[in-house]
Amino acid sequence: MTPGVTAIRPEEAHEVVRAAASEGCLLFRIATEGRSGMTAFFDAARITLPLDPPLVGSRSWDALADSLWEGIHALERGRVVMLWPDAASFAEASPEEFRTAVDVLTDVAELLSDEKATTGRPTDLCVYIGG
Repeated sequence: MTPGVTAIRPEEAHEVVRAAASEGCLLFRIATEGRSGMTAFFDAARITLPLDPPLVGSRSWDALADSLWEGIHALERGRVVMLWPDAASFAEASPEEFRTAVDVLTDVAELLSDEKATTGRPTDLCVYIGG
């Protein structure tokens, strides 16, 4: 499992699931289910990801980043895996929102690995995005 954001081929998703299970990692599988745009991503995040505080709206990527960071940090796990296997269709339909979503996930992963930001309790966030 590689910390940060990694693009994978759709057929590799089962390998991510297997590796997460073998390492005893929490796995969150986000699915936008053929939908695209900011609202679709926020809806998928609300359904799947540990958010603290819970997100009410779908207007602020910064709010999503903060909520996701705190939600994952509160899990107190050394490694957490996120899988977004249907990201390719989202990227094709909403390229700008896709880039922003990937930027948010990248930033959250980087901050969670920071000793200072996590007060000595870093988490490896391993995000796998189907391409």
